[in-house]
Amino acid sequence: MDNTKKQTALSTLGEFGLIDRLTQQIRLQHESTVKGVGDDAAVLNFDKNHVVITTDMLTEGIHFNLMYVPLKHLGYKAVVVNLSDVFAMNAQPRQITVSIAVSSKFSVEAIDELYEGIHLACEQYGVDLIGGDTTSSMTGLTISVTAIGEAPKEDLVYRSGAQPNDLICVSGDLGGAYMGLQLLERENAVFKVNPKEQPKLEGYDYILERQLKPEARGDIMQALKQLNVKPTSMIDISDGLSSELMHICKNSKVGCAVYEEKIPMDFQTKQFAEELSINPLVAALNGGEDYELLFTIPLSDHDKIKNDPDITVIGHITAEADGSQLITAAGSAIPLQAQGWNPIAKESE
Repeated sequence: MDNTKKQTALSTLGEFGLIDRLTQQIRLQHESTVKGVGDDAAVLNFDKNHVVITTDMLTEGIHFNLMYVPLKHLGYKAVVVNLSDVFAMNAQPRQITVSIAVSSKFSVEAIDELYEGIHLACEQYGVDLIGGDTTSSMTGLTISVTAIGEAPKEDLVYRSGAQPNDLICVSGDLGGAYMGLQLLERENAVFKVNPKEQPKLEGYDYILERQLKPEARGDIMQALKQLNVKPTSMIDISDGLSSELMHICKNSKVGCAVYEEKIPMDFQTKQFAEELSINPLVAALNGGEDYELLFTIPLSDHDKIKNDPDITVIGHITAEADGSQLITAAGSAIPLQAQGWNPIAKESE
């Protein structure tokens, strides 16, 4: 946000004036949106399709730090993390609602910037913003997004469908968002000591974008449909590969074997991890916020996906009694542990 421009206090608008301002740019894109904002409730018509609904809340000081997270990026990310959950159900997102609690330290222009990111995400992913709520906060900013999607019943994919011998696949690469966060935290710590010191971010554009402006992998969902592949189970990687694998194993009552050397990581992720003396595998397994898709497919579908450069087979499903194992490059089997980020634990520390 450009602090050199005039900043307008939210109190000059009031709640209803703020709502009018935030909703005046909304353009509906879907026939299923019968009624969006402006009434007591939105009205949707999905005919025979099943509806999926997911919600996520981001709180200042817990999920984001406005010292280095631009409000426009925050608005965009708040939408994307919810759309990622819809794609993980093999469904298509159609609508979102956005609710914010905001303190008096924020100006009208700051909230405009937040909503610029929200509207950009809606445009990028073709979803309608159909409502929400605004209220005051004593502690900063909280943003809650609910996403609504649809899919034919037969297309939906759950965490509970994995079978022994299924292949375990991931989209994209892992660990980048975590390393981007480490970079931002490092430079923020330097700034606190010496505000005149320029942040050293050169050469790490990719991992910074992975943290500040992630993308939901609807393209992978569409690619699988074009390849005539329906995953047997699927989940998005928000809390780290280990945690998500264990969710699938628990819900499907199976085990898994994942191979260290198969886990895809970008060069910048490895490079910065080396700079900080961090094992990049730790970032991939436990970092989270990559918002890639983790899914299982029948072994018979291997040839269909083997030439897709954005899909990597990292292991296979085993019997439940075999447990969840990471197979190291040396061939040792190590039990996987869910060590992804836990906001409740962080708050209580």
